[in-house]
Amino acid sequence: MSRFRPGRFIGVTLGTVAILTVGIYGPATLLGPLPTATATIVSPPAADSVSPPVLPAAGSSAVAVLPTDASGALAAPASPAEPIASAGSTAPLPLASIAKVITALVVLDAKPLSAGEAGPGVTLTGEDYQSYLDYSLRGSRTVAVFQDEVWSEQELLQAMLLGSSNNHADTVARWAFGSLDAYATAANSWLSANGFTDTSVVDATGLSEASVGTGSDLAGIAGIAAANPVIAAVLANPASALAGRRGVDNTTAYLPELGITGLSRSYTDAAGVCFLFTAQVADGDKSFVFSGAIVGEPDYTTLDADLTALMDSARSGVAENPILTQGDAYVEFTTAWGASASGVVGVSKTQFGWQAAIHTDPTVDVDTVTTGGAGSVVGRVATQTSAGETSSALELDKTIPDPGSGWRLLHPFVVIAALIDSRT
Repeated sequence: MSRFRPGRFIGVTLGTVAILTVGIYGPATLLGPLPTATATIVSPPAADSVSPPVLPAAGSSAVAVLPTDASGALAAPASPAEPIASAGSTAPLPLASIAKVITALVVLDAKPLSAGEAGPGVTLTGEDYQSYLDYSLRGSRTVAVFQDEVWSEQELLQAMLLGSSNNHADTVARWAFGSLDAYATAANSWLSANGFTDTSVVDATGLSEASVGTGSDLAGIAGIAAANPVIAAVLANPASALAGRRGVDNTTAYLPELGITGLSRSYTDAAGVCFLFTAQVADGDKSFVFSGAIVGEPDYTTLDADLTALMDSARSGVAENPILTQGDAYVEFTTAWGASASGVVGVSKTQFGWQAAIHTDPTVDVDTVTTGGAGSVVGRVATQTSAGETSSALELDKTIPDPGSGWRLLHPFVVIAALIDSRT
């Protein structure tokens, strides 16, 4: 009959623990996976804007980027363009003949044309002729018409846009929608549907001070109009484009020597001087195009000075600008054993444009990281610009080393937890 021997029991127990330690604990801690590093998204310091847009403090004004396609041609924005900059009143102000550009867009939405296409013929009525007489008596801009003349849709748009003809604005709106009230309803629906919620019209001409808009909205509308092939073709034609019709003075062109293409230029007592335009800054084979709107200028002398200052700032600010800069950190890694490193841009990416127009709101995708050598790819950063998505790989700026066997043996719970996590 054996007797219980405490010493032997303790020895067996300690031996068992030792065997388990060597056989299980050791391999688990020394060979098991390490806990992953904690990743914290960070933002690099914002670069100071070089030569931001100079805009007038009076009235309401804004400039916005115009997207281009692969060939460099203007492309219609998918959504209202975010202004590069805006200034002056944020409340809607009277917009004068900029309303006619809205009329053209809304009519073309209802009665589409292709560039160069004349479109359907419109027989002018007594009401159209009376509109011509009424506007002429008031001293408002007109292009002469007579009852029973037939004008094509394209010709109506030419007279309205190039000549800022008020009677043609009414005629084309009535033709497309049946009445001026029905046109106003359709126009405001179009404005709302396209995101221009601070702009509304009560007429097709803009003579009413109740037709109003903000610089930010109108700069976006300028971009849509400039990208419309029918409107672009009309504006590209000379003032005498109406073959067989009365001469039309081109009211849109203004300061082309500064790189400006006018879309609408007008004055009313309520609105002051209003100008809708696009502008281009070129450097060799590269060009940057933007749209703009200025409403509420007191006179043309002031408009000249303000446009000159704006274009000076554009020529100074448009260059090959950094979008993603090599070495900028977008993520910080920290480990349970005290090592740390940053995920930085590996290769710089640049874009020709106005630095003030580069809105970087990046998306950062981070890989799972435990250890890694300096230069290892640990994720990617991407940002949207007017030219599309730009991205670059993120790399470790320094090595995250293995903590070594000593740390592993002294931190069994952390290591074993990582092992369990790796198997779930």
